[in-house]
Amino acid sequence: MKKLFVVLTLTAFSVTGAAICSAQNKMEKMDKMSKMEDPMVGGAPMYPTKDIVDNAVNSKDHTTLVAAVKAAGLVDTLKSAGPFTVFAPTNDAFAKLPAGTVDTLLKPENKDTLTRVLTYHVVAGRLSAQDLQKQIKAGHGTAQLTTVSGGKLWIMANGKGGITIKDEKGGVSNVTIANVFQSNGVIHVVDTVLLPQ
Repeated sequence: MKKLFVVLTLTAFSVTGAAICSAQNKMEKMDKMSKMEDPMVGGAPMYPTKDIVDNAVNSKDHTTLVAAVKAAGLVDTLKSAGPFTVFAPTNDAFAKLPAGTVDTLLKPENKDTLTRVLTYHVVAGRLSAQDLQKQIKAGHGTAQLTTVSGGKLWIMANGKGGITIKDEKGGVSNVTIANVFQSNGVIHVVDTVLLPQ
């Protein structure tokens, strides 16, 4: 009888201990999830439940890009289901262009050129940095992407665990913030405007 009591007590203790561990694990997971924040771009959180345009308009680093998307009439396209991978140049990236370039591109008569430049930054599909790195590895150091404008981009690892992109004119841009997931794709922030041939 005494032996049975000890066995029952130990069993009850084991079951209780397992339940406590399970409850602690659940609480730790919930705590981690509550501490996880949406990625910040241009001082604003980027919500994975919002589309590319709705997130971009909140980034103070992408006001030029948003103005360009509006001027090119691409808002509805980038709000559609996609999915799209967008290499999003910052305001500083646009500022690197020769003086007056942005103002010229934003003029109504240059809408076709502006559209071509902007769509050169967009690739069909949701390609994370990990997906891009896999393509680079499969291509032995370089991978070619086709943009929605029909142009070509070449991606390569930059040695810092990041990604460098080369455009058709030989210009080079670096991904500064990767994997900003959206409801209709993913944004990778880049530090230089990519230019088609």
